[in-house]
Amino acid sequence: MSDIPQRMRGVYLPGDSTAVVRDVEVPEPGPGELLVRVGASGICGSDIGYIYRGYKGHRGEEGAAYRGVVAGHEPAGTVVAAGPRTRRFGAGDRILAYHIVGCGVCHNCRGGWMISCTGPARAAYGWQRDGGHADYILVDERTAIALPDELSFVDGALIACGFGTAYEGLHRLGVAGADDVVVVGLGPVGLAAGMIARGMGARRVIGIEPSAVRRGWADGLNLFDATVHPDDAAESVAQVTSGVGAQAVIDCSGSRAGRGTAIESAAEWGRVSLVGEGGTLETEVSDALLHKQLTLYASWVTSVQGMEQITADLVRWGLRPETVVSDRFDLDQADDAYRLAAGDSRGKVVLIPGYQAHD
Repeated sequence: MSDIPQRMRGVYLPGDSTAVVRDVEVPEPGPGELLVRVGASGICGSDIGYIYRGYKGHRGEEGAAYRGVVAGHEPAGTVVAAGPRTRRFGAGDRILAYHIVGCGVCHNCRGGWMISCTGPARAAYGWQRDGGHADYILVDERTAIALPDELSFVDGALIACGFGTAYEGLHRLGVAGADDVVVVGLGPVGLAAGMIARGMGARRVIGIEPSAVRRGWADGLNLFDATVHPDDAAESVAQVTSGVGAQAVIDCSGSRAGRGTAIESAAEWGRVSLVGEGGTLETEVSDALLHKQLTLYASWVTSVQGMEQITADLVRWGLRPETVVSDRFDLDQADDAYRLAAGDSRGKVVLIPGYQAHD
């Protein structure tokens, strides 16, 4: 590791709506670990809601699930060193990281669902172990996914959480060419859902979003046949679908109102996928669910295999996740990046070590 620096920058989230850059040691890879030079690291809505704004807990936990580590659970980059007992990746390989390191032996881990690991050793990058908002990150090889040459590091960072989440939600709906798809909430995950629905062959894709800023950004990406305010959703969905409603609906808003809109937008015998974190679900049952014969799915991120699959599918479809990125920042600008991502950002915000904006 003689050509690797001893010190690096790492971004921490004190929980007071700030991001702090600290000078820390570059770690050395242990058994089964890879040292990765970070090429890009995304800012996720869960980081903002649960850590940046003040230790609100996660998965129903009281207090802080965040353990004061380097933040960021959406990293992609290049392996620069491999520790003992690594078997697949080595120096020079491009990878993205599935963002949970599970125990590896529980039922969920053995099926690739480290997100749902039930073992005490479960640790998420950027939450319980150092994450990707740094110049370098230690990645457990079990969580490393090969990043094809056709995709950039920014593409990989987006796959590592948001695109994996959207993919799983749509995969469970079985989206295909006969489906009209409604996406509720056009934040980064909703934008990902629009792109993936296109790749899956959806007939028409409709986006529903209250923010005019986000609707404007989405319109410029040409992923949606229509983007509308929730107040106009019923009329617009009916118009686009000839009064039938959408066969497949995914809620990415994480809000009670958004979930209600999702259920209302579904056609008879439709399928609704809930992927947005937080909030509550309140609905009338008989007319809204039973009489329409709806199927509801609740989906939490995806499996390691699912993340590998969406990576391959994006290459096959010729689609680039980085299209949904509206703003890029260097690590030294992390506070500005988080302030924007937590405010009125248009699309996805990413940190890129060494990034320099160009006019």
